[in-house]
Formats: sequence, structure tokens, C-alpha cells
Amino acid sequence: MAHDTSTGAREAQGAHARFVTRCANRPWTVIGIFLVCFFALLASVIAVPPTFKNEFTLPGSDTQRATDLLESKFPGQEGDSLRVVIAAPAGEQLDTPARRRAIEAITTESKKIEFANRTTSPFTPDSGALAESGRIGYADIQFAKAAFELDREQIVDFQDAARATGAAAGLQVEFTGSAESPPPEQGTSELVGLAVALVVLVFLLRAPIPVFIPLIFAIVAVAAGFFLLFLGTNIFAFNDITPLLLSMIGLGVGIDYSLFIVTRFRQLLHDGYQPRQAAALAAATSGRAVIFAGLTVAISILGLYFIGLAFITALGVGAALGVLTAVLLANTLLPAVLSLVGRRIDVLGFRTDDSEASQQRSYVARWGRFVQRNAKVVLPVAILVTLLIASPALGVRLGLGDAGTAPTDQTTRKAYDLLSSSDGFGPGSTAPIIVVVDQSNDPGAVARVETALKAQQNDPNGAVAFVDPPFLNPAGDIGIINVTSKFAPREKGSDDLVSDLRDSILPGVVADGGGAAYVTGANAAFTDIGETILSRLPWFLLFVIGVTIVLITMAFRSLVIGIKAALTTLLSAFVGFGALVFTFQLGNGLGLVGLDQTGPIESFVPPIAFAILFGLAMDYEVFIMSRIREEFVHGKTSRAAVTDGVAGVGRVVVAAALIMASVFFAFVLGEDRVSKEFGFLLGVAILADALIVRLTLVPALLSLLEDRAWALPGWLDRLLPKLTVEPQTAAPAVAATDTAAEPASERA
Repeated sequence: MAHDTSTGAREAQGAHARFVTRCANRPWTVIGIFLVCFFALLASVIAVPPTFKNEFTLPGSDTQRATDLLESKFPGQEGDSLRVVIAAPAGEQLDTPARRRAIEAITTESKKIEFANRTTSPFTPDSGALAESGRIGYADIQFAKAAFELDREQIVDFQDAARATGAAAGLQVEFTGSAESPPPEQGTSELVGLAVALVVLVFLLRAPIPVFIPLIFAIVAVAAGFFLLFLGTNIFAFNDITPLLLSMIGLGVGIDYSLFIVTRFRQLLHDGYQPRQAAALAAATSGRAVIFAGLTVAISILGLYFIGLAFITALGVGAALGVLTAVLLANTLLPAVLSLVGRRIDVLGFRTDDSEASQQRSYVARWGRFVQRNAKVVLPVAILVTLLIASPALGVRLGLGDAGTAPTDQTTRKAYDLLSSSDGFGPGSTAPIIVVVDQSNDPGAVARVETALKAQQNDPNGAVAFVDPPFLNPAGDIGIINVTSKFAPREKGSDDLVSDLRDSILPGVVADGGGAAYVTGANAAFTDIGETILSRLPWFLLFVIGVTIVLITMAFRSLVIGIKAALTTLLSAFVGFGALVFTFQLGNGLGLVGLDQTGPIESFVPPIAFAILFGLAMDYEVFIMSRIREEFVHGKTSRAAVTDGVAGVGRVVVAAALIMASVFFAFVLGEDRVSKEFGFLLGVAILADALIVRLTLVPALLSLLEDRAWALPGWLDRLLPKLTVEPQTAAPAVAATDTAAEPASERA
């Protein structure tokens, strides 16, 4: 039946409410516009294919200076390289006539790869490419281009041919190096995440239509986000990790955002509202909260600019495209679809009651009342638990997770194990430290640097295991010397060697003669990334936290809520980082994530994950606090508003967190260590944020503060724009056409 307007029903007012009401009242127009835009984007992507660029610039660093020098004076050496690792069976040698012919065939074949300009051989004199055991050797292929500019299919064909040639001679052939970098595989993790989301939604909603609407909307939002990303690759430098982050975050927020609106729509229907009214009001309230939640993600992503590394900013922006499309669809297409679905949303479902009275009987409502009754005990316990989980983050070490931390079935891991074995070259041989010497103004600089490095090699207490002979450019003024560390690239000893070379060993060798020596390579690059991040971190945090406080204070008209939101979200982020360090760096439960070796946390993971997490965790803050605020401004006491707010949206927050965490955890199933780190960190942090922080710590704090939670100094109230998370409301005026538009079965 039509809702009786005398019962105090609410109808949203304001520009946003009028917009979503038009969407609900003109559903076919909205759907038509969406289809035109969607297929126009698809056609654009087909016409202009994407081009991902794994470009990493580190302004002002030794790594960047070395790269710039090679590009200008040693062209062809600034590209990536592929190391072909060749091993004879245990106890046998590579140096037999048949195996020599096989290795020569492999190196000859490598020269046919486009942009391959230099290939070494294990048998080159004084190259150091044949182990003392004689069983293991390697050939290096130097490319003139970066890995993303190479034809991956051509490299794979070469690898298959090399394996076949080697196998015929009884050789094992594996590959590593910067050019052995296939893009992260996608598909399986997304399907697992969607499957878990389906199960959670079935338990929550108990009807097929409301279950599939969030799933379909999430998939559509991610698809639209991919279209925007693909078009953006022709303008900006997005690397090939970006699609993984976009799908990971886009699926999570796409399901969550639509779920909040769908559940509010069902509740309004069960409370007696007509379908179009319910669709408009759900979008005007929960949809408005979705916009604020999306804004917090945007603010966090913008904060990455302060890190000063373009590739990190691009990763964040690319990932945020999924959030953008989810917000847009939740406030346009979703109310249109819901108004068409109407009361058919419960067809074929189990008998459910999503009214406000029923929500008060839910397990989350009972938990909320328990927290309020015992707030003085619950609050300190919740704080102590989160701090305990977060504590390992204090010992985080940023650096390079080398191939030794990869899954054992990957060719890079097999190559690493061969090179670092007792029959090989030692752990440091898998990622040499590269010294680039400029002797334009000092002709003897390369020789002096080589002598100094050899002295380190001969020092039993030194960290240098081997020094390759210098390789000079045609002009003879630029030299490259590869230095092999005694430590694995992921070990602190290799990072310390980079610092010692830069700070104490090389400056004294080249300073007086006018030459210059720059240390580069994977370890050096990750060291530079880590130092840059740490130096810019205060500005990044100041921007993200400061702007978030202003936005939340403005939205809820409370300085206390703004500060509380920022601090509790920061706490949730540190919980995720603590769990990441506890597992990936310290090795606790490492087998559960499909790894067998510990390593440092990749330098670029923390800022990107923090920016994304700060925005996503703020989603639950906005959704819960917007419902509490809505109850409070409509006349309920502070304690009653907290009780009813948690009861009204808490069950959905739990389901949404389980879904989003499941999507993130599904990416731990992938082969790539970086995707595992992102998925694990974000999954743990989201669960902790929803269950411990938003539904435990926050209600306990608000119960103790009572009306003081809504304190806002008068001068600040006058200064901040009057833009709140809850819309203005008034008694609804039911359109006559709304009833007329319903089937007779719905009006009965």
C-alpha cells in the first residue's frame, strides 16, 4: 500500500535529492544515456588500444642520474635485461661439445629478439658467467628498450625455443632479470572474490534480485573503470600493475556502494514507501553518503602527489577510477533500476523483514547495545587490541623483495635458486649492483673505481663477492661495472652495500679527478624509492589527514567526529601494516599466503596502500556516522541515535566488509608477491576497521561522549560550508503517477 505521509515519513530535498529523484522517475532515459556512454567508451578503447608503460623516474636520485647518463652517452644500455640461466645435471659440467653447441645456439637465437643489442656467453673469458663448479652459467641479453616496450610474445617464443634446445642437450634453462616481467595474471582472483561475495549476499539479502544487483553493478563499474584506464594510458604513464589494483578496489567498492543503497531501498519498501519514492530516498541518503565516501578516496589519492614519484601517483589515480565509476553509477543508474524493479525485488526470496523494528532484533544491534552498556571497558580493550596487532609495523623494512621470495614454480624463482646455490654464484648474483662511471673529465676514473671495488672483493670482511670487468661505451668515457653482493638482494646487507658505495667507498675515488660514479640497479632503485617516501611522508600524511578532518567535520558538523574519523582510520591502516610485516617480513603464517621466503616490504606498497585504505576505511565511517547523524538530527538522543544507527546499518557494514575483504584476500591466491601484499594488507585492515573500529571502538567512544560528540565551535561552524552528509528532509508528496506506474499486483 502507499505510505501514509502522516506517519512522519521523510522525503529528501536539495540539489542532489532532486537529481536522483529525476533518475528514479525517468529510469528508461537514464538507462539509455548509460548505454550510449558505455558503448561509446568501448568503441573508443577498440579504436585506440591501451599502452601500459612501466616507467619509473626518481628525480634527484643516483639511480635517475645513472639512467640519464646512459641514455645520453651510452644508448642501448639504459634498457632492461634478460638473464638466461643454464644448468647441467648435478655432478656434470656445461663445458662439453654438445652442450657448448646448445648454449651457442641459444645465444645466437637471442640476437634475433627485437632491440637485443648485446648478448654475453658463459664461456666469455674473464666474464665470471661460469660458476667455479662448472655446472651452472648464464648469458645476459641487454635490450635497448624497457621491458614494457618489448614484444612479450617474442620473448616467450625465445624462451620456449631455448628450453627445447637446452633439454635436447640435457640442460635446464631458466630466466630472470628485469625483462622477465610478464604482466600480473588476472581473472581467477576476481572470480573467487565474486563467488564469496555471492555467498555473503545470499545470507544477507535472501532473494536473487537484490543479490545480483550489487554484483552486476560492481562488474559494470569495473568495466567502465577499465575503459577509462585504457584510454588514459594513451595520455598518462600507467604501469601494468594498475589494472590489478583497479579490479581489486573497483569490485570491492562497487559491491559495497550498491549494497548500501539496495538494502536501504528494501527497508524503505518494507516500511511502506512506494518504489520510486524508496529509490529516490535511498539514493538521496545512502547515495549521498557514497559521494562523501568517494571524496575521501579522492583526497587520499591526491595526497600521493606529495610523495613526488609520478609512477606512485599514477598507480593510485588508476586504481581510483573504479571508485569514480562506482560512485557515478550508484547515484544515476542504480536508482533508475531500483525504481523499475520495485517490489519485485523480493520475488523468489525467503520471507524477510528489513523494517526498522526488525533491525533492532539483529545480532549487530544486540552487539551495539552490549558495547554501549560496557563502553568504559570495551573502549580501552578495543584500543589495546588494535595497537597490539599494529605493533609489528614499527619494525618495517622497505626494500626489494627479490626473486627468492617468488613462488617456487616460477622461472624467476628457479633461476634464483640455481644462481644462489652452492654450485652457483652466491645469493647476490641474481641482482647485481651496477656502478656507472663518468670519466669524461677524468680518463682514469673507471680504472680507479674498478681497483677500489676489487679491494672490497678481496676484503674478507667486505660485502662484495665479485666485480665484473668494466664495459665501456664506444667513446670510452662511460663505464659500467657490475658488483655482486655477498648477500641476497632482499637482505639488509645488500642495501647497506649500496649506501657504503655511495657514501664512503666511491666518493673518495672520483672526487679529486673530476669524474663521477653513480650506483644503480634494483637494490639502489628501491633504496631511493624508500628514502624519497620517508622524506615526503610527513607532507603526505598532513594533507590526507588534515583535509579528511575538514571534510568529515563539514559533513557531520562536528570537530570531534572529524578528528575521531581521521585517527581511527589511521589506526586501521596501521593494523593492516602490522599484519603485513608480521607475515611477509617476519614469516609468521607465510605458507598460508603461498610463499616460503620472507623479505622486505616493497617500497612503493605502503604509500599506495595507505592512500587507498584511508579512503576505503573512511567509507564505513561515513556510512555508520551518516545513519547515526540522520537519527540524531531527527530528534533522537545521542545514545539512542548510536543504538539505532548501528542497528540500522551495522549488519550491512559487516556484510560489506566481509565482501570487500574477501575480494582483497582472493588476490593473495595470485602468483605475484606484490598483489599478495596489497590483497593481504587491505583485507586485514578492512576487516579490522569494520569489526573492531567502526562497530566496537566508535560506538563505545560516542556512548561515553554523548552530546559532546557533536561539538563544533561557533567560529568554525560559520567558516565551514553548509554541506552535510544528511540531506534536508520533509514530508513526502506522493506522485499520482507513482501508483499508476505500478502493476496491479504491487498495488494490491
